[in-house]
Amino acid sequence: MVSNSSVAVELQSELERIVLSVLTGVPCVVLLTINAIILFTLRSKQVFRETSRYVLLTNLLVADSLYMMISQIMYFIANSRVFLTYPVCGTLILYAMLTESVFPLTLAVMSIERYVAVCFPLRHSSIVTLRSTAAAIALVWAFSCVNVLLRVALMCQFPFEELDSLDMNAICGIFVVVLTPVAAEYDQVYNIFVLSSAGIIIIFSFIAVVITARTASSDRNSARKAQSTLLLHMIQLVLGLSPRISLPLSVVLFQVMSWINFVRLMNVTYVFLMLLPRGLSPLIYGLRDQAIRPILLSNLCCGLTVSVKNQISP
Repeated sequence: MVSNSSVAVELQSELERIVLSVLTGVPCVVLLTINAIILFTLRSKQVFRETSRYVLLTNLLVADSLYMMISQIMYFIANSRVFLTYPVCGTLILYAMLTESVFPLTLAVMSIERYVAVCFPLRHSSIVTLRSTAAAIALVWAFSCVNVLLRVALMCQFPFEELDSLDMNAICGIFVVVLTPVAAEYDQVYNIFVLSSAGIIIIFSFIAVVITARTASSDRNSARKAQSTLLLHMIQLVLGLSPRISLPLSVVLFQVMSWINFVRLMNVTYVFLMLLPRGLSPLIYGLRDQAIRPILLSNLCCGLTVSVKNQISP
């Protein structure tokens, strides 16, 4: 009887893991498909390939899609209770951190582009060029790569040679790159720096656009659109970095909740705080844009004609 009960619990646990994998895997596949359609839309017209804000959106989409893919891979590994080696787990975590770091920095650059477009409209074409945009994107990725290299250097300070084996006895997680107190402090300082810097840039751009919109000589329609875009950037930033922000709360919940309930809660937060913000915000951005909207809707609807005004908003 005890044996049969144990088997039943084991089967129930296995069934629950399968259900959770499906419930997280399906939204991820759907969101990645939508991202792929948006990327195809952005690459389908020359005007999109040669306009800085669409180039920046393309970079954001690529980073978000890579982040979602690696996050889902790590989720499947954890949910399958597969224990990796420290090098393999560290590589996956660092790769996720690379794409995660690109997200707030790209939002900051996109906000600066909108700030220049509204506050310096006559100089926008000379300041925001394809070359300067490419340089900004390269700088974002270079900064993120430096962060990864520094984390690798901090990981190497851990005495792995004292371990009996490089095989992990726990699920792969962020703790692999914060094995030492110095690495933990660096992780905290870096996250605060990136979050505060991106937040300050977006808020400054938003305030400057609001002030400009009140002047009689400004293009108020363009300024209102820029305000909405910058507000969306702020929401994106908060939602995109919410897993990091809520990490201390997760630690507290881990101590007061049962393990199974904590795991279920983490599955919910994974979908709503990691997948949906990264997947839905580009779709909202694309549907808001008058130039992208008709082509995007046509692609999403498998080629159905959508009669929407096809103009690039100023």
